[in-house]
Amino acid sequence: MERTLVLLKPDAVQRLLVGRILQRFEEKGLRLAGLRMLLLPEADARRLYEPHVGKPFYEGLVRFMTASPIVALALEGKNAIGICRKLLGATFGSKAEPGTIRGDFGVSDSFNLVHGSDSPESAARELPIFFGPRDLVAWEPRILPWVYDLPAEFPRG
Repeated sequence: MERTLVLLKPDAVQRLLVGRILQRFEEKGLRLAGLRMLLLPEADARRLYEPHVGKPFYEGLVRFMTASPIVALALEGKNAIGICRKLLGATFGSKAEPGTIRGDFGVSDSFNLVHGSDSPESAARELPIFFGPRDLVAWEPRILPWVYDLPAEFPRG
């Protein structure tokens, strides 16, 4: 199973979309390993977006991410990174397909509601910014054989 980071950015929190967005991931079959609401310190925002240092949008992005609470999710599942990226949709809501989070909830070409790790390497770098080892819970819901094609007996009942 793969683990990834998804952030519900200040616009998602301010628009009261946290529950609806989280529901999308759970309904798809991903499971929560960690959940945290916080005001992102500037140093952590800079660390998160370090690959974008020097780009024209970098400073504005740091200001945006530290302006209001965010919600950090550690999600797990088979191909979790790829599945999350598809659920998020294109970077900006005006270009995102209906049925995706950004396509259904976003219209802005500046604010894009969510951040998701784009590779296993990014997830490995980003997750520790938000979660320590004691903050992540490894567990398996009883419905797992019904969600994934796992080689196990189907549960009775």
